[in-house]
Amino acid sequence: MIRITKSRAIPELSALQRSLLGFRQKSHGASENHSCQLLIVGGGAAGCSLGAKFASKLGRGKVTILEPSDVHYYQPLFTLVGGGVSTVENTVRSMGSVLPKDATWVKDEAVLFSPEENLVKTKNGSCIKYDMLVMALGLQLNFEKVEGLLEALETPNSGVVSNYSPKYCSNTFKELQTFSKGNAVFTCPSTPIKCGGAPQKAAYLSEHYMRKSGKRKGANFIYRTGAGVFFPSPHYEKVLYKVAENRGIDVALKEDLIRVNAKEKVAFFENVDTKKQTTIEFSFLHAVPPQGPPSVLAQCKDLTDAAGWVNVNKETLQHVKYSNIFSIGDCSNLPTSKTGAAVAGQLGILSQNLSNALEGKPLQAKYSGYTSCPLVTGYGSLILAEFDYDKKPVETLPFDQRKESRVNYELKRLVMPAIYWTLMLRGMWDGPGKLRSISNPLG
Repeated sequence: MIRITKSRAIPELSALQRSLLGFRQKSHGASENHSCQLLIVGGGAAGCSLGAKFASKLGRGKVTILEPSDVHYYQPLFTLVGGGVSTVENTVRSMGSVLPKDATWVKDEAVLFSPEENLVKTKNGSCIKYDMLVMALGLQLNFEKVEGLLEALETPNSGVVSNYSPKYCSNTFKELQTFSKGNAVFTCPSTPIKCGGAPQKAAYLSEHYMRKSGKRKGANFIYRTGAGVFFPSPHYEKVLYKVAENRGIDVALKEDLIRVNAKEKVAFFENVDTKKQTTIEFSFLHAVPPQGPPSVLAQCKDLTDAAGWVNVNKETLQHVKYSNIFSIGDCSNLPTSKTGAAVAGQLGILSQNLSNALEGKPLQAKYSGYTSCPLVTGYGSLILAEFDYDKKPVETLPFDQRKESRVNYELKRLVMPAIYWTLMLRGMWDGPGKLRSISNPLG
């Protein structure tokens, strides 16, 4: 059984939602110190999936997962929640139901890493000693870095929404339904973000909804990104520009959202190069918050690069200084898009290299930077982008995935969530590499 040492409530779900989903409120107050062979910090997609692989491999009690949350979200579905296709309840399970049963779950959070001592200190006062450490903390959403954004998101009927939190993504569709006319503005920050295509997905789905509901003529669609490119892979960027052009979406690069005035319905932008500021009035604003490494990493500079991400070898996922530390997923400085598909691709590599490290063998598996972004372009259409460190396509299906496809849309809506819950979180999915070798050997 999973051992629980501390409990905390999660504010995103109402008491009724928690009851319907079968959450049990338990509190085990005593803090304790212990040691383990493998410590995984983070119980998200990366931590849970890796824990499932090694809890069975190393045996009961050998793997500890440090994770404070009561719930586990399938975040890629937030886009469809915002489009009215799904619900928040479909994205969430209790953390205890997805973590591996042979692992020890310490329901707490890291506050200090001491790699020289092979030690992690927790908020509850515990100290966890480890032989091997895997850092899978994810990234941090910094809504507060845009002046007025949090207040706007918390204000009913403000017209300001965001698909980047389970707390707010349901409001996107509600605001779309009440929209009548005016500017519909969509933003993307200059910082690294999880799923770089998600801001575009929100724009495409919203535009399609306006057409379906007969409100498109009264809507001006505006997309502003702080990034220097519309999409990181040129192979797909050209096609996505064409989608935006055909849908009448005005696109501008290197424009960061810096302030929101919900009362006056004005969004303030700053050019990342010139620092010149401009304003856009809006009736509807989908804002993507700036994102960055978890703040706890700032307590140990030896673990991070200059930007604050865990500093690892981009091929082996091993820390550049500490040989018994690895990192996976969004908290790492791997130079690829931060997606769930990237995590899946990293899982197989890390599993092999971590096993070798535990046995004192050389690390041989190498990660190519594979990532994927299923770009929903409307209700029933999707462009499936797959690429590597060089931004070159690495496609799984035996046709041009730049073409908008109903098949790919259904993969996103139905197949990918099923793979996530039933295979990936149980340690049985390392991405579509094996399938690709059969279906598209030249891809």
